[in-house]
Amino acid sequence: MRPDPQTSPRPESSPLPYGRQSVDEADVAAVVECLRADRLTQGPQVERFEAALCEASGAKHAVAVASGTAALHLASLATGVKPGDVGVTSAITFVASANCIAYCGGTPHFADVDPRTGLIDVASLSEAVDRLAASGTPPKALVPVDFAGQPADLPGVRAVAERVGAAVIADGAHSLGAAYRLPDGTLRRAGEGALADATCFSFHPVKPVTTGEGGAVVTNDEGLAEAVRELRTHGIHRDAARLTRPDEGPWYYEQAGLGYHYRVTDLQCALGRSQLRKLDAFLTRRNAVAEQYRTALEGAPFLGRLEPLTVRTETVRHGYHLFVVRLIPRDGETEEAVADRRRGLFEALHRRGVLVQVHYIPVPMQPFYGGDVSAFPGARAYYAGCVSLPIFPGLGDGEVRRVIDVLSECLDEDAAADSAESR
Repeated sequence: MRPDPQTSPRPESSPLPYGRQSVDEADVAAVVECLRADRLTQGPQVERFEAALCEASGAKHAVAVASGTAALHLASLATGVKPGDVGVTSAITFVASANCIAYCGGTPHFADVDPRTGLIDVASLSEAVDRLAASGTPPKALVPVDFAGQPADLPGVRAVAERVGAAVIADGAHSLGAAYRLPDGTLRRAGEGALADATCFSFHPVKPVTTGEGGAVVTNDEGLAEAVRELRTHGIHRDAARLTRPDEGPWYYEQAGLGYHYRVTDLQCALGRSQLRKLDAFLTRRNAVAEQYRTALEGAPFLGRLEPLTVRTETVRHGYHLFVVRLIPRDGETEEAVADRRRGLFEALHRRGVLVQVHYIPVPMQPFYGGDVSAFPGARAYYAGCVSLPIFPGLGDGEVRRVIDVLSECLDEDAAADSAESR
């Protein structure tokens, strides 16, 4: 039997990544069973996984695809984004949240974030949408991001979208299993309900559950789901009512439009179904690790120096795909100085085997998107001081303590170096 990382901890000197998959013998057995079956792809496991996703998210329809990026691309196409259109997404996200608009021939624009949460700032989004509408190009799609596992303000985003008739494509790559409360008190899971036309999940190894690589579009719109299914398989369909040559033969199919090879395999879906059975346990553990970090950050030596991202009052269950801490600026300290301290902290942690990461570089900083983040003060402030600590279901309590202790050592070294420089 393969050891359970929670009962058989890694050696104390082993590097701790910011995230990793948690695969057990049940997962291995599910894949082996699929390998011994008749179909490795386009078989029954795909539909079974999609049904399990509907149960996990509360959505009426799910379409499994090759990656979270493919899910965003197909959702954009299915909601009608085309060449010449514009879309708006968060300045703090992985580039796929913007690229999905560009893949369709559209132009992505950006809204700022609240630096305390990393989530899209609805006021900034509203300003961007109004500015684009006034210029004669109202956005066709808005792509809010459930950052770090915390759901975005979907009621606020939907209200902005309805002013200009835009679709809402929620990037839920971090948030499968998370939940939030609507203003009327109704509980909603990420992907559930009609506030988003579609929600896109990712099943990369560091995400809430994994299929190795993979993604899905979930929606309550049957027509949108059917459009995504067709687009994921080259634009091919076998709908007798739509065939131009209905009497050609039982083998016949037609390509009605340009689609893609974005299918996912039965092997991946067998793993995904097994992983989904553990989603609740995975999120419980992620929240337990987050609580240990939050408790530590409330005391010395962290208080006033490091802070976690703020949890919105609407968030009922956080997905904690990431646990992000931010350096608190000192009196009069510039963003550049904060960023220098962040780099020093990052490198010091890596030297000690705590492999923190930075999520994310503001997308407007990328050369492809102009390389200029000056219009997004919230994104700049967030990015200058952010570091993602290790968090994943297999992270043991002793390893959490190790991260906290090493983080404390690095902060003390930083303070000693500053003291020496000031003398």
